[in-house]
Amino acid sequence: MSKFNAEELSGFARYYGFHYDGINPVALVKEMQVEMQRGLENKSSSLAMIPSYITPVTRIPAGKTVLALDAGGTNLRTSLVYFNENGEAVAKGTNKSSMPGTNGHVSAKDFFGTIADVTIPLLKETPVEGIGFTFSYPMEITADADGILLSFSKEVDAPEVIGKEIGKGLREALAAKGCVYDGPIVMLNDTVATLLSGVASISPDGELERTRSDFAVEAGPVIGFILGTGFNTAYPETCIPKINFNSISSPQIVVCETGNFKVRNRGQLDIEYDNTTKNPGCYHLEKAVSGAYLGPLTLHIIKQAIKDKVIQFKKSQEIMALPHLETKVLNEFCCAPLNAQGPLGSLFSADETDAIAAIQYLSSIIIERGALFSAAILAATVEQMNPCYEPYSPVRIAVEGTTFLKCKGMRRCLESHLHQMLFADKPRPYVVSPVEQASLFGAAVAALSK
Repeated sequence: MSKFNAEELSGFARYYGFHYDGINPVALVKEMQVEMQRGLENKSSSLAMIPSYITPVTRIPAGKTVLALDAGGTNLRTSLVYFNENGEAVAKGTNKSSMPGTNGHVSAKDFFGTIADVTIPLLKETPVEGIGFTFSYPMEITADADGILLSFSKEVDAPEVIGKEIGKGLREALAAKGCVYDGPIVMLNDTVATLLSGVASISPDGELERTRSDFAVEAGPVIGFILGTGFNTAYPETCIPKINFNSISSPQIVVCETGNFKVRNRGQLDIEYDNTTKNPGCYHLEKAVSGAYLGPLTLHIIKQAIKDKVIQFKKSQEIMALPHLETKVLNEFCCAPLNAQGPLGSLFSADETDAIAAIQYLSSIIIERGALFSAAILAATVEQMNPCYEPYSPVRIAVEGTTFLKCKGMRRCLESHLHQMLFADKPRPYVVSPVEQASLFGAAVAALSK
């Protein structure tokens, strides 16, 4: 059995290149900014910086009702959303149904027809100002805010829909069923929806409860940030050279695709793990941060620690034989390591607390590094926007994702690093706020953005 030795474990992390103290935060933020700008200019960059052709509303008019659609995974949600006198979104009659194509092959006609069938009753119920449609599958957004489907996840069997404009397909399906709708249909992805839900749910002064103001001042911008199974960021940009867009007064939301940021000087174990994934050489940052990868990456690192005899315990070979470790399982262990339960905790006996401590210690280093990377992305985004810094109008960072909310230490570490980065030379006000029903409420706000 090995004794817990923090210095030895830290040395192991530095040797294999995954210790967070090997990262220069200032240089990392600047490097991310350079990649963002190159992506905006359509130069070679690991960040795609995809225009959404959506300008976020700054003030939501009271009394408006819109139709919100949310398609992702295996479910399709529909709802009428009303905006009250404070600009808050209130869902009415939300319905959840199966995504067409999840119960067997469907044609394009049947795919759009099924969505039209659940949409028509709501359109007949009350007049709406627009339709917002969060479509969480890869799309190419067009200049009129429609979305051309690039691919489906494996759960949806509707190959004829690939390459078609989703908004146009829905409009035609509605008309074919006798429901003529000539208002806007705005397509968006989940990161843009998270940003727009922040517009509706986070008060301009940074509080989640929206408050009344007697002063005609501009609210601070909103950043959309997803840290869950995946990892992404969206923000309002005033200048996008690759599409000849330049507007200070009406910025356009850009989706950064930050999960693909090319992390320089990755450690040996990061590269080894990357080579075991389905898409080696891609999504470098996502593989160091997101819930889809944190568990498997940590397992790969623990296995190396066992090989190097940095961690030793009686059932260590059972961990060596594990083919996969979900982030959820790792987090359950880190939150209650002495429970002796679960796929990890059950491997240790009462006299092996040193080994338990070692695994938790290495996991903490990996989480801390992920938090540092995430904070750097957010700091770079704030720097890119270069907003005015009135303390009463902070930058509002709307966050969605279980990795941020539930992964032990992630939120605390991220906010600590972000504060240091943004307050290093002068106070730059911001607020980080989780948002609820981001896809649905974001779709609702999008309907008012055209």
